[in-house]
Amino acid sequence: MTGPASSVPSYAFPPPAGPRPASDTPPSRPASPLLDPERQRLAETREGTANWKRFGPWLAERAWGTVREDYSADGEAWDYLPYEEAHRTAYRWNEDGLAGLCDGEQYVCFALAFWNGRDDHLKERIYGLSGSQGNHGEDAKEQWWYADATPTASWLRWHYRYPQQAFPYEDLRTTNAARGKLDPEYELADTGVLDHGYWDLDLSVAKATPDDLVLRLTVTNAGPAADTLHVLPTLWLRDTWTWRPGAVPPTLTVEDGVLVARHKVAGEVRLRDGSGTGPEPLVCDNVTDLRGRYGAPDGPAYPKNGIGDHVVHGAATVNPDGVGTKGALHHQVEVGPGASVTLTWHLGSGAEVDADAVLAVRAAEADVFHDSLLPAGVEPGSARAAIARQALAGLVWGQCFYHYNVQQWLDGDPGEPPPPPQRRSGRNSRWWHLDNREVISMPDAWEYPWYAAWDLAFHTVALAHADPDLAKEQLLLLCREWYMAPSGQLPAYEWDFGDVNPPVHAWAALEVFHISGGTDTRFLERIFHKLLINHTWWTNREDKEGNNVFEGGFLGLDNIGAFDRSHLPAGAGQLEQADATAWMATYTLDLLGIALNLARTDPAYEDVATKFFEHFTYIARAMDSLWDEQDGFFYDVLERPDGTRTPVRIRSVAGLVSLCAARVIRASTLALLPDFAARFRWFVDHHDAGCVQRSENGDHLLAAVSPDRLRRVLSIALDEGELLSPYGLRSLSKAHAEHPFSIQVAGSWTPPVDYEPAESTNFLFGGNSNWRGPVWMPLNALVITALRRVGRFQGEALTAALPGGPQQPLDRIGDALAERLVSLLEPGPDGQPPAAGPRDDWPEGLLLFHEYFHGDTGAGLGASHQTGWTALLADLVLRPHG
Repeated sequence: MTGPASSVPSYAFPPPAGPRPASDTPPSRPASPLLDPERQRLAETREGTANWKRFGPWLAERAWGTVREDYSADGEAWDYLPYEEAHRTAYRWNEDGLAGLCDGEQYVCFALAFWNGRDDHLKERIYGLSGSQGNHGEDAKEQWWYADATPTASWLRWHYRYPQQAFPYEDLRTTNAARGKLDPEYELADTGVLDHGYWDLDLSVAKATPDDLVLRLTVTNAGPAADTLHVLPTLWLRDTWTWRPGAVPPTLTVEDGVLVARHKVAGEVRLRDGSGTGPEPLVCDNVTDLRGRYGAPDGPAYPKNGIGDHVVHGAATVNPDGVGTKGALHHQVEVGPGASVTLTWHLGSGAEVDADAVLAVRAAEADVFHDSLLPAGVEPGSARAAIARQALAGLVWGQCFYHYNVQQWLDGDPGEPPPPPQRRSGRNSRWWHLDNREVISMPDAWEYPWYAAWDLAFHTVALAHADPDLAKEQLLLLCREWYMAPSGQLPAYEWDFGDVNPPVHAWAALEVFHISGGTDTRFLERIFHKLLINHTWWTNREDKEGNNVFEGGFLGLDNIGAFDRSHLPAGAGQLEQADATAWMATYTLDLLGIALNLARTDPAYEDVATKFFEHFTYIARAMDSLWDEQDGFFYDVLERPDGTRTPVRIRSVAGLVSLCAARVIRASTLALLPDFAARFRWFVDHHDAGCVQRSENGDHLLAAVSPDRLRRVLSIALDEGELLSPYGLRSLSKAHAEHPFSIQVAGSWTPPVDYEPAESTNFLFGGNSNWRGPVWMPLNALVITALRRVGRFQGEALTAALPGGPQQPLDRIGDALAERLVSLLEPGPDGQPPAAGPRDDWPEGLLLFHEYFHGDTGAGLGASHQTGWTALLADLVLRPHG
């Protein structure tokens, strides 16, 4: 089982020959008959003639503080292996680094390291606070940007700022610890250290061949005086031998000033200087410093931190024989104020290449590729084009090798101390079948360096524009038997694989199918079979009373409710969830959409299409019990032990999910599928199918929300005093600022739920997660998709208006919401995008894609590199009208 960097996707079958009927949703653009160089590389990788994804930025930015590396009894992963011990500790499951690169199975790794001459250790990885250290949860405390990338990583750019004075680790820790939830986060720029000068470090990477990379680092002194920076490009081998007694380690040696790594699987990889500056090669071993980490009386002479201790403290901790498993080329670069110096390295087979030419050609080819994705009206080089380009670049940089064999983690390794017995009944103990060893798209390579099921689905919709094969592969991956539980449940995320994420895989599969041309029915067929199992799991496990009203608990919406929906207080009763029920209505419709696409060429799918159509009508009918006629909104309902039902009157995105359950069945589809059409018409005639609307041309809209109810829901959604922000839809109504909500549960009143446009002051669920006011990209994208779909069906028959604007069809409303979201990263009157917030220190032309955005100002919040689902901005730019 290997990831996209080391294998050809098995689903990549050519489309069937012959004409095909049009699908219900047209593709966003026709496939280009001519391949530009990057598309040619993608084709060669797909066909197996060349693996241009052999090397890529598949190295996480944080391996410390993760569940995989946690062997504690209490499960406090951040404390078991904190940042302060990461440079001394060999990781068990993966690696991390700055601007890290590796092969597809992460046997050979490369990253940058720096020393400003003042820190007490090398800067080898991004620093940040754990959930308990930060006053708003875990948070990276550095400044870096994913500047550019192509899907094969044939061209990459990365930008980083490193203080010239000592990095303020202690200041960041103590000041944040002293601040409360009502105080803002204390960031690197707030310490004032950057005011005394910093290093602007810009790395470009270009592949001459699949096996040969050119790397060029531009070092700029953004300080008041000349200074010296130590630069250490580092090559090392992931530790796969410590955990297996008797295993023979691979080797890394120095040969004529070149670092040469030899691995029995990855082969030979060389790192040599191309600058002619004669750096000093330094070698140690990628093994734990037992003396420094645990106070052992003895340990390796040249441990993982050996190079750092030698450079910073002059310790004799590098091997004078130049043999080990970790090596660096040590440059000392003197740069005047405002001046720049470049360093060049060659990584790979050692073949001679023209570095200047390779870098220039790949940069130009990247322009060709990204410009070819732009729709009419979006000019190459424009701010809007830059949003799409950097969003897609972040998705490339955010792919990480993910290794986690849960059974092995539970059992422990031979020759190592056994894991604590608490592990047998603790986190992920029921997911013993899970065996992950692939390159996967991560939500955020520092804050969330692990996959999450619903995040990943959103990633693929943006990925499909640039790398449709990868988008399909990623969707299929989570449905494979070494991921999906035998019960049919998809793994949620590393901290609790057994939690429940919203079921958006089918929605993403259809979007990816259409974006990539609407012809790859083999992909749809493969994923459909697995999602059938998952849909059955949902129906059996999350509809406890069998009434088509669903529970589900957390569902990704941290802090959205008055209490933890996954763990109701004893004696509270049962919570019937508006979002869970609407998610299942949407999921059922999406599977219907897949079945109808497949039925066009295989009539066997007409039966299962009928099943999903009828099931959807049952769920839509059951949603009546969650509708509040007084408020005109969908709410969760608490069914108490005495049988009374109390609506949980929180106006939030949980109630807006109902809008997403909408899909059109074309008259042309019914004409092609006579068996389905006959059953469809009979069912509509003989059952309560108020969720089905028919147009004059014979098209049908299946929607969980009737036109009258939709108008009432939209009156709340499009009210600036409620859910409408200048930058999209808020997650919680602004009206709760003056009207907080509380409910009596099991004899006690819950803490009030009020509008919080920025970071949450309530840690009900999750560290810095907050769905109590900010704008979140994924729900906005889903609502926009639904509004466009319903609007095209209804036309002028159903309209709405934005504040101060005219009545418009709903597809225009969807387009207007998309514009608000895109404007988050477009330059404002002061030249900075709203997402930059009050700061003006973003480098010109570089963007950060945050986890969510302030509900009033649009300032970026949460994880700063959540280019995962926030990369949906690329989809909004590249498909401006869906």
